Amino acid sequence: MPKKNDSRIVYSKVMDEKTQSHDTRRFLFKALQKELGRAVVSFFTTFTYPAMISDGDADMLEGLLQKIDLTKGMALIINSPGGDGIEAERIINVCRAYAEPAGHWAIVPAKAKSAATMICFGAEKVFMSATSELGPVDPQIALSEGGQIKRFSVYNIVTSYEDLFKKAVGEKEGNLQPYLQQLQHYDEREITEFKSALDLSEDIAVRTLESGMMKGISKTDIKKNIHVFLSPKRKKIHERPIYRDEAENSGIKVEKLDGKSKLWQLVYELYVRTQAYMGENFAKCIESEEHSFVTPIKKGG
Repeated sequence: MPKKNDSRIVYSKVMDEKTQSHDTRRFLFKALQKELGRAVVSFFTTFTYPAMISDGDADMLEGLLQKIDLTKGMALIINSPGGDGIEAERIINVCRAYAEPAGHWAIVPAKAKSAATMICFGAEKVFMSATSELGPVDPQIALSEGGQIKRFSVYNIVTSYEDLFKKAVGEKEGNLQPYLQQLQHYDEREITEFKSALDLSEDIAVRTLESGMMKGISKTDIKKNIHVFLSPKRKKIHERPIYRDEAENSGIKVEKLDGKSKLWQLVYELYVRTQAYMGENFAKCIESEEHSFVTPIKKGG
């Protein structure tokens, strides 16, 4: 959107639009803040490679929050495939600490999966359109197979191991060799670690909701309410979306946005512009109206 009295030369303006520099998104932050009545911050990690929420992200976010006025609260626009659960917990703590006492909201322009879903759990409410996606919060693991990095659900690895072990133990007659051959691919020490990771993920999700949008509800009931988020079993696969109606039915406080509303159009334009800016160059982008922090994608070996 052109600015009045913009003194930049035409070449600079064109290059800003071509690269989608931070300057091309400032007006969207300003408009969103007017619509929401609070500060707006975006937190994007690319799905291209993908880039996971990891150590240091909470520090980068905190550095930005120190520089903006949060007395009226904050809205965090988040788009990410997920990542480390402990780091998600740190990000929740940072958002809550800096946005007090007005609190913070989460807005999902497209996909907030896994640990990003956990971050949404830490908000007072989650803004979602009919196309916004959350997902199961069970941890994932990256493994190298045939020179390619593949991601697997820790829940599925543990379940497959337990199923094989159960079948082997129950095999009273016949050949145990097929089961033993398959079980050789598993390390019992890793299975123990994976089980601990599953327990940790569940604990973070439940505790976060217990201290926030589900305050006053017992841990047992929270666990029942969010069962669809705790394992991919109900959704068949980890990547399958959890849309806003299912999230709301799980007890998540969802603010439903009309896809034709002014607020959603602003959110969606910010999403498209930020995605275009990141492209194949940036792994992460945390921004406000006045500030922009990015980390480059590490390519090659």
